[in-house]
Amino acid sequence: MPIPRRALVAAAVALVLPLSACGSGDSGGSTDASGRIEGDITFQTWNLRANFKPYFEGVVAAFEKKYPGTHVKWIDQPAEGYADKISADAAGGTLPDVVNVSPDLVAPLAKAGLALDLDKSAARYKKEYLAGAWAGHQVPGMTGTYAFPWYLNTGPLFYNKSLFEKAGLDASQPPTTYDELFTDALRLADKSDGKVATLANVPTIEDFGRYGVELMNKEGTAFSFNDTKGVQLLTKYKELYDAKALDPQALTATPESSGKKFLTGAVAMNPGSALDLGNFKKQAPNLYKNIGITDQITSTGKVNMYVMGVMVNARTKHTPAAVAFAHFVTDAQNQMSFAKKVAIFPSTAGSLDDPYFTKEDGTDETRVRVAAAKSLKNAVNYTPVLFSEQMKTALRNEIAKALQGKQSPRTALDNAVKACDTLLRQQG
Repeated sequence: MPIPRRALVAAAVALVLPLSACGSGDSGGSTDASGRIEGDITFQTWNLRANFKPYFEGVVAAFEKKYPGTHVKWIDQPAEGYADKISADAAGGTLPDVVNVSPDLVAPLAKAGLALDLDKSAARYKKEYLAGAWAGHQVPGMTGTYAFPWYLNTGPLFYNKSLFEKAGLDASQPPTTYDELFTDALRLADKSDGKVATLANVPTIEDFGRYGVELMNKEGTAFSFNDTKGVQLLTKYKELYDAKALDPQALTATPESSGKKFLTGAVAMNPGSALDLGNFKKQAPNLYKNIGITDQITSTGKVNMYVMGVMVNARTKHTPAAVAFAHFVTDAQNQMSFAKKVAIFPSTAGSLDDPYFTKEDGTDETRVRVAAAKSLKNAVNYTPVLFSEQMKTALRNEIAKALQGKQSPRTALDNAVKACDTLLRQQG
């Protein structure tokens, strides 16, 4: 079932909000969340009603029972057009009191003064969440945190043990850093005469982050992934591409095509989920028998995570109730309950120590869940909050030219940074 992560584009929001913020005045509610918890508020989720209606109705009922003077109206918007809907509501002054957001959606709202700064209004709750998750909705160039962290997602890497063994590598010691990955990948390609690639995808902004590249300046005004370290990473990928250690079709790869390459033994490592394990069991029993599960490759010691959040509208008329409800939805008890209904992970401190995330029971689903949960405790969201879908495309296009030898890695990243900085200025 589809769970939104960072799937939608915030460009439309970014274009409208700077205008709407100017005309909004200061007619909003108080930032003080310490008053009496009462009043009618609206809570908006993102494509969750179809699969989780009873869960959310239960959360709303429990909150209203705990705070008898409150009433929560729950609305759900479809995945398609979610950014546009938020944009229209922000411009029209009809933004709900409590809103399900991703970091890229919260950034323009925060800049427009429409997202409540929780470091000021709800700082007492900060210690309840994983540090990396709380930081997930901070915006470069601004002080503050603009949404409660909600559910997290990440994924371990699958690798084909038999392919590692055939290349003379220790299948019980898969690569964990990029340097180890590059060494093993070149060996796998060499020993298989170019028939086995280790990777099926070109590097993304998350790869640059996990390699230790500073992606953006602290002011949030310019990107910096074209530094020496960034060029070094892309140069290594070019070496892999030339040696067929990076799949020749990587430039046009999709998750489906990458998965198929892994299934047929043409690729040695690939991200995946418990659903993939089930497919391997049916379609490729030999692969299933030889599957290894390891953490994402990272040279920083921290893997990448995707984080969803719950934002409070800074203009709500019922700040205490809105903050209390946003916290209630994202507290440890409700997050744990939600995590047992769908393959996501709670952002609350200590929750990942629950046996549900630590104890194996022999099933594929648990095997993957335990592996992913273990890596999440100190994970970070490497994708810059201000990095839009258009920017991802610009980076991918320049990387493709570098891998094909049409330009140097240095020129490619300089061009990508220039394009992304231009798009950043257009965001306002």
